[in-house]
Amino acid sequence: MKILISGSAGFIGFHLVKRLLEEGNEIVGVDNINDYYDVRLKYVRLKETGIEQDQVEYGKPVQSITFPNYRFIKLNLEDRPAMENLFAEERFDKVCHLAAQAGVRYSIENPHAYIDSNIVGFMNILEGCRYNKIKHLVYASSSSVYGNSDKVPFSEEDRVDYPISLYAATKKANELMAHTYSHLYHLPTTGLRFFTVYGPWGRPDMAPMLFAKAITEGKPIKVFNHGDLSRDFTYIDDIIEGVVRVIDKIPSGNELHPYYQLFNIGHSQPVPLMEFIHVMEESMGKKAVLEMWPMQQGDVKITYADTTRLARVVHYKPVTELKEGVREFMEWYNQRNKN
Repeated sequence: MKILISGSAGFIGFHLVKRLLEEGNEIVGVDNINDYYDVRLKYVRLKETGIEQDQVEYGKPVQSITFPNYRFIKLNLEDRPAMENLFAEERFDKVCHLAAQAGVRYSIENPHAYIDSNIVGFMNILEGCRYNKIKHLVYASSSSVYGNSDKVPFSEEDRVDYPISLYAATKKANELMAHTYSHLYHLPTTGLRFFTVYGPWGRPDMAPMLFAKAITEGKPIKVFNHGDLSRDFTYIDDIIEGVVRVIDKIPSGNELHPYYQLFNIGHSQPVPLMEFIHVMEESMGKKAVLEMWPMQQGDVKITYADTTRLARVVHYKPVTELKEGVREFMEWYNQRNKN
């Protein structure tokens, strides 16, 4: 099967590329390798899949030296002519769209980047799927669409009309856009609301990497809302297992929305932030220096996934416990920082 994966130099995209290649699929990865965080990490991820940095040029396909069924193209999703050519030339069977301008807080500082990537870019993905008869579009949404809801756990049936960050608003917009294309053009689409993904090769702007670096260096970590936060931390391998199963589960059978579906993918066990810090301290054998901060704009107090639908439809529920996931993350982190 030939699959397009956007955001293939990103955290989740990198892991998904490896998994799908190992299962024998033909993969074309695209990513614009922007500098929202250190591009060196993105290039190291690419190198792990056989893509050499000195071969990467905008718009030029690069063949993996490790996987004969993998090619990578540096591309902006908002580049409409390039995206039209990509879909027309490659004739994908399915698309997994993971590329996005990430970060809740950054969306307050740089809103235009979110409209360009998350709205215009997604529009080009939808149009490519529409005109090239894609069998299934799977795309990344986010738990942030639930906003500051005090109704937990968060269910796909809940109303999500009150986003509190532009990032969340763009993800909700993606769901609405996908629904429209599913309805008008019978394009099968599945949105995945990810919950606080962590693990090896994670983003350096997320708590696990920030905390590990600060604790290692003996520097203070910022504890927002004075620690009164909980997150449904979900290990990367569990996320990937869910995504892979969903790719093969094309929407069908819903009378109201026969070509459209949504799933939460989360561990369904919210962890208080202070407990998460304690688990990291235990794993590292070192105490953290805490610096208490007020709640940040755009942040929510709790995330908590109801994964009943995921379990019913694709027969899967994330299983990795926090201590195990943090241990795996720290083994990777320590190994990487020895080199």
